[in-house]
Amino acid sequence: MRVLVIYIITCTAILLLSALGVTLGSANIPFSESLRLLITPWNWGGSQSQHIILFQLRLPRVLFGILAGSSLALCGGAMQGIFRNPLADPYLLGIAAGASTGASLGITLGWESPMVIAMCAFFGGLLAVAIVYRIARTRWGKLSNVTLILAGVAVGAMFSAFTSFFKYFTGREEREQIIFWLMGDLGNGTWSQLASISIFCIIGSIAILAYSKQLNALSLGDDVAFHLGLSPQKTKQWLLVWSTLLTSGIVAVCGSIGFVGLIIPHIVRLLVGPDHRTLLPLSAVMGAAFLLACDLFARCIAPPNVIPIGLMTSVFGAPFFLYLLQKQDIK
Repeated sequence: MRVLVIYIITCTAILLLSALGVTLGSANIPFSESLRLLITPWNWGGSQSQHIILFQLRLPRVLFGILAGSSLALCGGAMQGIFRNPLADPYLLGIAAGASTGASLGITLGWESPMVIAMCAFFGGLLAVAIVYRIARTRWGKLSNVTLILAGVAVGAMFSAFTSFFKYFTGREEREQIIFWLMGDLGNGTWSQLASISIFCIIGSIAILAYSKQLNALSLGDDVAFHLGLSPQKTKQWLLVWSTLLTSGIVAVCGSIGFVGLIIPHIVRLLVGPDHRTLLPLSAVMGAAFLLACDLFARCIAPPNVIPIGLMTSVFGAPFFLYLLQKQDIK
């Protein structure tokens, strides 16, 4: 019953935040007009500028926020289950750093197509995790959690250095573009990218959710999971693959957005317990609500300026996580 109540509250928050997201901004569109257009787009009586703002700017932004928030939170819950550590998150293995380097390389080379930049970022994230995965594999083909984390930190630092290198040697315009991309933004994506990333997110999310029972077994330890008939190493490998693909896709389109996958699964675990059959889907729903709220603040604090979404998630996420860290005494 408690889980159902939380679901209802969170889904209601998503609907409310989505409605505010397409209504509020530097150019306010009355809620009734926005609702009427969304329900009957063929019966539009407003101005052309309002039509463009609603359908080309705000609605895709809201949908990207839902996809990014739910995907990052879901990957965060999976990562924390794999490593049995509430401090793990999707960026732990250097995914964001590799994607940032890939995007920076594309921008430095003068490639202007958003889709090309997104593909560069996507393959950069995959390259970073491939390196980490290769380093962490032992001679017997097993994965060492400690080595995986340490390799992720080291590879992330290496790719961050490459990104700084590109920023230093590129032109002023490209440097500003790189910096803005690194801060995260939900408004850069197009409808075609939204369609592609939606299919990507749905497949990746279903794949991760299918491993809920296996994550429950892994939380008891690798030895116990093995005696329960599970292959711990194979399960971890597939979960890492799907989490990496899902996170790389989101970072490729929306830039670097931190703390969503770190704090949301931890909050959900405090609310409903460690059962991943409940924790993972609820984390996805709550992650979407959290990112929509951050984006709404980012657009309404200092209009017409829009604060990068990565800065907003850090502003809200870092202090709250430090509070949880102190309150729960996580080791």
